[in-house]
Amino acid sequence: MSSRRALLFFCAAFFASADQAGAQWSLDTEANLFYTDDVSLFSASRRLALMEDPTQPAVDVTGQGSDMVVEPQAELKRAFSSAFGRTELSVKAQGFVFATNPLYNHGTFRFEIEQDLTRSLMLRVNYYYAPDLFLARNTQRSTGIKADERVSTHIYSAHLEGRPTEDLTLRLLTRYGSRDYNAAFSNRDTTLWTVGPHVEWAAARWLDVTAGYHYERGLADGRNQPQAKDDVSYINHYLALGLMIKPMEDHAIFLGADYEHNIFTSTIVGDERRGEKEDIYQWELEYRRTLGPRAVFTAGFQRSVRVSNIPARSVPDNNTWLGLEYKF
Repeated sequence: MSSRRALLFFCAAFFASADQAGAQWSLDTEANLFYTDDVSLFSASRRLALMEDPTQPAVDVTGQGSDMVVEPQAELKRAFSSAFGRTELSVKAQGFVFATNPLYNHGTFRFEIEQDLTRSLMLRVNYYYAPDLFLARNTQRSTGIKADERVSTHIYSAHLEGRPTEDLTLRLLTRYGSRDYNAAFSNRDTTLWTVGPHVEWAAARWLDVTAGYHYERGLADGRNQPQAKDDVSYINHYLALGLMIKPMEDHAIFLGADYEHNIFTSTIVGDERRGEKEDIYQWELEYRRTLGPRAVFTAGFQRSVRVSNIPARSVPDNNTWLGLEYKF
């Protein structure tokens, strides 16, 4: 199914649900103000999470300076019951607006359907779209000419989620998608697929634990274009662990750790990625204060370090933020 057909199908289902008896609307909004010390890595760092898009495009150019970033987002949901059980449809839009680097401004969209299969089993499917993301002013490997590098991402994913006990949730994720580059870097066009398990465990009244692993394979058009010497195909292993600590009522602290191991699979002689790998280490600390039945204040810090031999480097990225979540 094409991206346009998938979007039209979802929109038709979303608005058709308005006639369902007992249907309920809800709107979740969020606004964050960030400081980042590297605008070129900000997007990749913010999406390094189990339920986001952790395997971002290859980043060649880093160290592009600091900035303030505003992130507004909103998710509109509609839930209803039918002969098939409970169904929830949602549309989420997210934007990043940079104060002094507008080339990096971008938005993402997610369209999702959740369907209860039994009292303890649920299927979630979604389509994620991130259009025309600016990566860098990069150099074409085959010509040595500098050009803007941009990419649009389309990902279809499915999650089968079960609850064997009240305190334990198990999830199997699979996804398929593409990263489509502008003409100057079209040899990097990549088809990807992912599979992996997630676990969510309410270990105690004051502690929730989340863990997961993804295996991903990405195949780029460059593998069939040896003259370009720019094959970004990869095998990716991703691990994540999150702890939500609730020391007292209305207060919570989230501790998160993420690790990615990228193995580049190019076999082209002269390709700088041939036989190389990349490791990403990231940790996050967020404080959450519930302000009432509808509002939550957040403040956090995130640090990632990208270790690579392309060329040999260890590149840090630090992000801090203040935010407010509000439910209507």
